[in-house]
Amino acid sequence: MELKSNVVINIYSIALLIVIGYNSYKQEDKENFQYMLYKMMLQVTGLLLVVDIFSRFDGNIDTIYPVLNQIGNFMIFFLNPILPSLWLLYAHYQVFKDAEKTKRLYKPLIAINIAHGIMVILSQFYGWFYYIDSFNIYHRGPLFWLTASFTIVMLLATFVLIIVNRKKIDRKHFFSLAFFAVPPFLCIVIQLTFYGISIMLNSVVLSLFIVFLNIQNHSIYIDFLTGVNNRKKLEIYLKGKINSCIESKTFSAIMIDLNNFKSINDTFGHDVGDNALQISAKLLNSCLRTNDFIGRFGGDEFVIVLDICNRIDLEEVVSRINYSVEKFNETSHKPFKISFSMGYAVYNYNSQMKIDEFLKHIDMLMYEDKHASKKLKKIY
Repeated sequence: MELKSNVVINIYSIALLIVIGYNSYKQEDKENFQYMLYKMMLQVTGLLLVVDIFSRFDGNIDTIYPVLNQIGNFMIFFLNPILPSLWLLYAHYQVFKDAEKTKRLYKPLIAINIAHGIMVILSQFYGWFYYIDSFNIYHRGPLFWLTASFTIVMLLATFVLIIVNRKKIDRKHFFSLAFFAVPPFLCIVIQLTFYGISIMLNSVVLSLFIVFLNIQNHSIYIDFLTGVNNRKKLEIYLKGKINSCIESKTFSAIMIDLNNFKSINDTFGHDVGDNALQISAKLLNSCLRTNDFIGRFGGDEFVIVLDICNRIDLEEVVSRINYSVEKFNETSHKPFKISFSMGYAVYNYNSQMKIDEFLKHIDMLMYEDKHASKKLKKIY
């Protein structure tokens, strides 16, 4: 690829990264582990695009060009495994949603990057990966395939991780995670086959853009603590369900309150209270189908929206939730017990209730359930 063409396409790619980074910065919680990994991918990709320009001064032996060519190629090879390493960390976190578990991958990945870096440095003397001749022309070395394999193997490992754990990934995010490696992988194959063509980094920008649209951009609708949808998304979703429902096909909703949440906070501290909310969200999620919706309404309250239009099926879901809670309390070693008060109803199409009216309706039913439970405890 000619220098001019390379510069133009890389500048466009860097500009797109800046736009993505700016919008991501505005929307994200800056302490969010997911955001930190994504930001690092943007930064490393931008740096690689810059040094990639320097590595295109082949055949120019005037003034500073040989130095730029040496620096550019060295940095490209030296930084080569960092981007797929970050992608592996990002995908791992998307699958398991556990920052501490993902951080356990730091040591092996750092070891891989250090080993590769040492080989790149030695390659400057032995020409293993590449060498630049006296005419300032780049040539592949006999072990060029080895450095390319670092990227390919990590991309494939991440792809396998995503496919194997696809049931743990939000369905609307699965495509962008699985698709991420496709453009870079195809471009690597093209680059290995046709000498002189190098658009792999530009394809990474495309993948990062898709990830931003499908995951990062959607994070503004996610409750950071529990990982379920937030109230803003709940209201948008519920509005859509009300507007699209018909008399023969309506929907249901369940308002859920975590009982004794204040007591858990006061007795064990807010960290334990946060954990109780996280456990509650996981218990509720485990009782739902992939097309069901759950959102945190506020504080210790959740709302589930279901494509169910009859009372019997709705009560089956409520029973499933109660059974899940009972099983948790029987086996849990937590210092607290989980219990829910629930108000639920099938949306009546003929009532023409608006969002706030319907939410108020199931909220009232939930408080009736709470009061009934308290009375029952007093009796026994």
